[in-house]
Amino acid sequence: MVKVKVNQDTCIACGVCYSLCPQVFEAGEGGKSQIVAQYRVSGSLTEGNVDESLKDCVESAKNSCPTFSITTE
Repeated sequence: MVKVKVNQDTCIACGVCYSLCPQVFEAGEGGKSQIVAQYRVSGSLTEGNVDESLKDCVESAKNSCPTFSITTE
């Protein structure tokens, strides 16, 4: 399991993450990134747990984010 978090305070709504990894990320309010409902935890729009099979997808989005707004554990 990969823990994913989006920092909406630093997100600039550029759309890179949800264009690279739409299985995990989607546009939320104002276009800012959030986690798709399937993977959210604790009712949070910005925190989720995803399967290892999506790790490469998540890492690609994380590494392409211009504001480093995505973190993983």
